[in-house]
Amino acid sequence: MPTRNTPWPAGTPCWIDLAATDLPAARTFYAEVFGWTVPEGPPEAGGYSSASLDGHRVAGLGAAQEGQTPAWLTYVATDDVAASVATAQAAGGTLQVGPEQVGPLGSMAVVADPTGAVFGLWQAGQHPGVELFNQHGGLVWNEAVVDDRTAAREFYTALFGWAWDPVEGEDTYQTFRLGDRWLGGLGSGADSPVQGWGVCFAVDDTDAVVAAVTARGGTVLRAAQDSPYGRYAVVADPQGAAFSLMQTSGDAA
Repeated sequence: MPTRNTPWPAGTPCWIDLAATDLPAARTFYAEVFGWTVPEGPPEAGGYSSASLDGHRVAGLGAAQEGQTPAWLTYVATDDVAASVATAQAAGGTLQVGPEQVGPLGSMAVVADPTGAVFGLWQAGQHPGVELFNQHGGLVWNEAVVDDRTAAREFYTALFGWAWDPVEGEDTYQTFRLGDRWLGGLGSGADSPVQGWGVCFAVDDTDAVVAAVTARGGTVLRAAQDSPYGRYAVVADPQGAAFSLMQTSGDAA
């Protein structure tokens, strides 16, 4: 299985977490849908905890702040969170949270890009980020849908040094990479069911997971459909947090 126990390279999407209005219900939902082990987090952390598969971290779950809409948040790795915040602000981003130390685990900040898409920055300490990926129940892809791709590309290039590649047959979508490793995508379109940054989980059977989601009170935002990369769907949990599913072979690097 694809696993990692060292910090991700700077500029790589490296962690995801959920802000939930009903944290116990969210823990139960994702444990049943993906087979995650999701312990109850300590009170001093507001109940925040890391979900795991086969003993490897896959995602965080925490309580939403008052007035916060339930949503998944993507974090990008950095070697110096304070320096990245400064670069983000100079490039037109807006600091929302931090930078702040998370004990010995690492340091984080939350930033909005010039289009309003919100993402996190993570400087790893003892917590490297996602430890299991590209297999059922693990993170497989991150992408942002924005209303101004040009502004977003300029911002993320300045911040992370990403290079951009067109996708054949997709006029409103590009992938980004560092060196020869593709990391995610950037798209536009008012009809997209997810605006801003979204997360995509690898699954063995997209239709079966969609059925598991809806059986537990979730909703389908984009019905399962075949794509050149696998069978794909967009769903939301019962609290409204959207996420994507991609049927994969589980052997991606």
